[in-house]
Amino acid sequence: MAATGVAAIREDCEICRARLRPRALRGGGALARCERCGHLLRDLRDSPAAHRDLAYGGEPTLDRIRLDLTYRAMLRAVPGDAPRSVFEVGYGSGSMLRRFLDGGATIAGADPDQLRIGVDPLVVTQGRLSGGSVEDVLRDGADPVDLVYGIHVLEHVLDPVATLAVAFDLVRPRGVVQFLTPAGDSDGVRLYGSAWWMLEDPTHVRFFTADSLARAATDAGFVDVVVRRPVLDSLTTDAASAVRRWRPAPRPRGVLASRSVIAAGLASAPLVLAARAVRPTMRPTLHLIARRPR
Repeated sequence: MAATGVAAIREDCEICRARLRPRALRGGGALARCERCGHLLRDLRDSPAAHRDLAYGGEPTLDRIRLDLTYRAMLRAVPGDAPRSVFEVGYGSGSMLRRFLDGGATIAGADPDQLRIGVDPLVVTQGRLSGGSVEDVLRDGADPVDLVYGIHVLEHVLDPVATLAVAFDLVRPRGVVQFLTPAGDSDGVRLYGSAWWMLEDPTHVRFFTADSLARAATDAGFVDVVVRRPVLDSLTTDAASAVRRWRPAPRPRGVLASRSVIAAGLASAPLVLAARAVRPTMRPTLHLIARRPR
C-alpha cells in the first residue's frame, strides 16, 4: 500500500479514465483533476504544499475521540446485528480493531506500517494480521468477513481500484465495506489551497470526490453504494488549515503537534459544526458504504 507520485506518471483518471487537467491551488502549486468525476491526484515528487516528515500527524487524545465516533458511525451503517468478523485495511495502531475485538468480533487486517507506531498487543495476539499490502492477504488465504473497512487509507494506497477489488473478495456475499477518505470536493480545497491540512501528510496521493468514490465502488462490483459526508470527522481540519495558511512555518511533526492549534480547533468546533450543518461540502471527509451482492 505504499504511496507514489502517481499524478506525474499518468494522463488519465485512475477511476474513470477521463482526461486529467491541472487545478491551480490558492497559495501556489497544483493538483491533477479529472474533467469528468473531479478526482484529484497529487505528485509527491513536486508537492504543492509544505508537509510534515511522517504520515502520522495527529494527537492521541483527539484520535481516540475520532475513532470512537467513527466506530459508532460504522456500526450504525451496518444493517442488522453488529459484525461478527471484520477486516481492516491499514490498521495502524490497531485501535479500531481493538474496539471490534472488545465487541466480540474476530479481527484481521493488513498494514505496511506507514504510520510507524506501535500496535495494540491484544490485537497482535488475537488478530490475523498481515504486515504487507492488502493484496498479499488473498495470496496467503483469508476467510470471508462481515465487514471490510479502511479509515483514511484509500488516499495512500498504490492502486485504489485494486484495493477495492481485494475488499470485494474479502467480504462475504451481502457483507458490507466502508471506507473513510478526505473529500477532494470539499470547500477546504478551494478555501485553503496548498495550506489545506489534508495536504500536510507526505503520503496522500489522491483525493476522491463523492462521484469518483461511488464510481470506484460500483466498478468494483458493489451494490447499494452510498457516499456520506460525516459531520463530526476531522473537526480540527479548518483550524489546522487556517494556521498553515496564515502562519506558515516548517513543522516536521505537523501543525497538530501544537497545543495552541489543538485548543483553537476545539474552541472553534461549535462554529465549524454550524457551518457543516448548513453547508455539507464544508465537511472534509467522505464515508463510503456499500454491499457485496449475493
